[in-house]
Amino acid sequence: MASMSSPGMAAIPEATVARLPVYLRALRTLQDRGTATVSSEELATVAGVNSAKLRKDLSFLGSYGTRGVGYDVEYLIYQISRELGLSLDWPVAIIGIGNLGHALANYGGFVSRGFRIAALFDADPRLSGNRVAGLVIRHVDELDEVIAELGISIAVISVPPTAAQAVADRLVAAGVTSILNFAPTVVTVPEGVDLRKVDLSVELQILAFHEQRKAAEGKRTRGGRTVRRAMREDPVNPDPDQASAPERPAEPPIRQHRSAPDLNEVLPA
Repeated sequence: MASMSSPGMAAIPEATVARLPVYLRALRTLQDRGTATVSSEELATVAGVNSAKLRKDLSFLGSYGTRGVGYDVEYLIYQISRELGLSLDWPVAIIGIGNLGHALANYGGFVSRGFRIAALFDADPRLSGNRVAGLVIRHVDELDEVIAELGISIAVISVPPTAAQAVADRLVAAGVTSILNFAPTVVTVPEGVDLRKVDLSVELQILAFHEQRKAAEGKRTRGGRTVRRAMREDPVNPDPDQASAPERPAEPPIRQHRSAPDLNEVLPA
């Protein structure tokens, strides 16, 4: 699937669009350091991508850099920002003002990136009228009216998973065409509506996968040297390859836990 681009330019692949914000963040880091020009290799290193892929991605923007000089950091920031639509003012609605909703509403980094939190909604009538980040929380029943009044096309869902689909349906019906979903559940939207999902539990599960692989390899690095740890034998399904291993000294018997009433006698009240 390709993404629409500026008039007269070729469509930009979705994979490239997903990397443009990464390049933009890297370029702003370089700009903060006072860097005026950067080579594709240097920018790729800061962005954590392959330099050939980076050059190809930037070529979709019509930016090829200057041989022997590299890319002009300030101009490339402008090019990417323009392509991402960050030169515009995008009003955003947040639905669900719990802990996450509060944090998102108070995050100051959105404004510098072209996004303005314009409306807050929650289904809890006790929150209606309260202020967060200078904005009045409105009841979700006012969603259609406010979305139309403020011309909001981007919304963030930060409600419990059981309510996420119903909220998404209401947003689509109100005219919202881009949704960022933080609820840990699957949400479907009709064609023509863009949906992005942020699931922190999935990201943690991916990290757990990699940690498990590291543990399975039995490698731990300490003080610059690699230490190999033997995996504990499974008492239910012992490894036949370890059958001939030297017998370890017998361990002292495991002390039996006392019952709950006995524990209550020795634990402080």
